[in-house]
Amino acid sequence: MWRMRIMVAFGLITILAAAEASGAGLRAGVAKVDITPPAGQSMWGYFDRKTPAQSTLDPLYARVLVLEAGDVRIALVALDLGRTFGPSEIAMLRERATSSNNISYVLVAASHTHAGPVIVDEYAPGQTPPWETADLDKISIAIQEAASRLVPVRVGTGYGDTTIGYNRRRVNPDGTVTMFWRNPTKVPTAPVDPIVSVLRVDREEGTPLAILVNYACHPVIFGADNLRYSADFPGVMTQIVEKEFDGKPLSIFLQGAPGDINPYDATTPLEQDPVRFRDWTGERLGREAARVAKAIHTADSPDASLQFAEDTMTFHLRWNPDRLHDALLAAYGPDILKSFAPSIRPEYPLLVATLLINKHIAVMTMPGEPFVEFQMTWRDRCPASDAFFLGYANGYYGYFPTIQAATEGGYGAASATTWMEAGAGEQMVNHALVKLYEMLGRLTDLPEDLKKK
Repeated sequence: MWRMRIMVAFGLITILAAAEASGAGLRAGVAKVDITPPAGQSMWGYFDRKTPAQSTLDPLYARVLVLEAGDVRIALVALDLGRTFGPSEIAMLRERATSSNNISYVLVAASHTHAGPVIVDEYAPGQTPPWETADLDKISIAIQEAASRLVPVRVGTGYGDTTIGYNRRRVNPDGTVTMFWRNPTKVPTAPVDPIVSVLRVDREEGTPLAILVNYACHPVIFGADNLRYSADFPGVMTQIVEKEFDGKPLSIFLQGAPGDINPYDATTPLEQDPVRFRDWTGERLGREAARVAKAIHTADSPDASLQFAEDTMTFHLRWNPDRLHDALLAAYGPDILKSFAPSIRPEYPLLVATLLINKHIAVMTMPGEPFVEFQMTWRDRCPASDAFFLGYANGYYGYFPTIQAATEGGYGAASATTWMEAGAGEQMVNHALVKLYEMLGRLTDLPEDLKKK
């Protein structure tokens, strides 16, 4: 089943930023820049990996798509990184993009590769790593390049189906949870979302400019013994798609909601040749994405529109702060507070974005690791004909389990890496749905019978 429904509780405080433009054709531009750090940086994703990166297996990139309709420009920045940059760095990217390129909104999303460098929310004054400063400069230039290359475009969407991973939480008959870290024999599990969502952007004459692929699976083919930078299977996927189109479009991977989804051959030891499994996984996803993309018929958008809303939703820390601090230290050692966990405080402001392209392509984001059911629920409940879901976007605040998973436990559901209050994910989905209905004009005015009273 593609779709499923869940009951949610909803309560929030938001700060609204929204914009809309319509009445003109859609234009787009793309750019790509290598953001691979030098060797010697601490690596993201595994608490037991103490040795810094020694070399590069394959480059890490930032891929940029700028869309324009009327006087609204939106920049999508997709990173081959474990997480996005911190709040101040994202704010700086946005300020630069606005001042130099009239960008209305910048959405930053990460693939969540576990073979990238460590990034944290805050650095002490003067302690921002030089590679990060250099990469932010490169990305700013890439946004400028994409904005300078805008051409009239046509867009279309399509959907495929492939399974490259499994749900790593096994709920036992007695209600306990066993973590299922590898599944090389491909034992069926649930829930898993096999849907490959594709957005194709063509130039006016029909040649592809960009192909965006949205899918949910952790990029963790490489384990803690890997000391080489790699985009993991998403990097292979982008290469496959581009080769299928003779290198004409820029292929962009958009991570979905894989908080509980691993690839079958997760954390393959180096002696078992993880590159082979990385390639199999990326090729399987890439071939299906390319098949779907080739079947998409793009259409002109004479009345193109771009709408967006980014809201700050405040959530409380799920755990007692002192107990969480002690649990993190006991489980992962003192380095965890430097390289993974945010500063521990009672509540956190999280950015949740909702985008609507041409009134029918809807996108919502979460700033962390959502469980897969949120992606399936968003698609099921979305009033637009096309629904894309992006995790690891505009910040990083750990795992977002469903309420049911939070009661069951297991890694990511009730662990020291799950910081936000239970129900945060459900509230974000509900909030994005409300914003989308507002954009569609279905929650904006009093009913006619009440206006007459």
